[in-house]
Amino acid sequence: MQSENQGARVRIAFLDAFSGISGDMTVGALLHLGLPLDRLREAVETLGLRDVEVGAEQVSRSGIAATKFHVRVRGRHPDAAGHTHAHRPYADIRALLGASMLPGHVKETALAIFRRLAEAEGRVHGIEPDAVEFHEVGALDAIVDVVGAALGFAHLGVDEVYAGSLPLGRGRVETAHGPLPVPAPAVVELLCGRPVRVEDGAAELVTPTGAAIVAALAERESAPEMRIDAVGYGAGNRVLPDRPNLLRILLGEPHVPAGADEVVVLEATIDDLAPHIFEHVLERLLAAGARDAFLVPVVMKKSRPGTMLRVLAAPPDRDRLAAIVFAETSTIGLRYTTWSRIVLPREERSVDTPYGPVRVKVAHAPDGTVNVAPEIDDCRRLALERGVALKLVHQAAVAAALARGSGPGV
Repeated sequence: MQSENQGARVRIAFLDAFSGISGDMTVGALLHLGLPLDRLREAVETLGLRDVEVGAEQVSRSGIAATKFHVRVRGRHPDAAGHTHAHRPYADIRALLGASMLPGHVKETALAIFRRLAEAEGRVHGIEPDAVEFHEVGALDAIVDVVGAALGFAHLGVDEVYAGSLPLGRGRVETAHGPLPVPAPAVVELLCGRPVRVEDGAAELVTPTGAAIVAALAERESAPEMRIDAVGYGAGNRVLPDRPNLLRILLGEPHVPAGADEVVVLEATIDDLAPHIFEHVLERLLAAGARDAFLVPVVMKKSRPGTMLRVLAAPPDRDRLAAIVFAETSTIGLRYTTWSRIVLPREERSVDTPYGPVRVKVAHAPDGTVNVAPEIDDCRRLALERGVALKLVHQAAVAAALARGSGPGV
């Protein structure tokens, strides 16, 4: 195979929710990371929501600078519990987002978040998702929070989102359905299958909107090792007695540590074998499991031109591969030694191209760089079958592998 370093990098965001997560905290952290407030205002305007104003301010929580995101709805009058109880059917929210002028990927992400909410609320109430009417989470500020989160991850170029263990808190919360336990039933439904810390905290720390963001966007597996490029803090409303009320988002690239192994290196220098036989020797060695086998031109004693055969093998395969060399060549001796290697994690898979399927090898460097090596025999066969240049098939295979490996594209 021929290798090609494409320089593509995967960007990841880690939701470090040591004080939980809510929609406004998520948007605040994304603003802190560089999402322009003006761009968020423009996105909100595309929704056609009346009397909605968004703003942000810099605050301090336990001495940590953070961004507090605000959504203000003119003319809204909360009840004694602080809720406006705006009832919005899920179908209406879906139609609102679908008809908006938001960028396609932002719209899809926002719809995915609300779909998770509707499914969770439907399970709690024993109804179909389309019959769900949102209360707190369906209010205008929650819609803006969801759109702001979707826009922020897209603006920052995030490919993959991960979340740490979430503190569930304890107590009760007042809702349109009356007092409910903390965590709210919808939050429990949304976080099924994810690591949580039961009764960590003395208040509601994870809101339904925050839980839906995690459920819709965060990968199920643990976050990989990463190199942090930027940190953003989003502030919540309340002052918590035992921790700063902040969501911390770490932005960076995965750090893939290189592995190490050992190989036995077999060598023989040969000056009396017909050159056309070497092709057969290499094919037999590779088919028998050699890690690699190749030829190096050398000048031997008496200035005779010769060929050095070098075979890389797993230690248990040494004697078996040596027997092939002795059987197929004229050498009467082999040198061998053990080498240590640094190897990158890699996977082999098949990708679809406009010309047909191609096998590729994909390796990940410690700095996040992706190395793609298409199988040249597949590329050559398709080029001949389709009557196109080999390089076009090769380029298509590389592009397909990079696109498939770029994550969910939030």
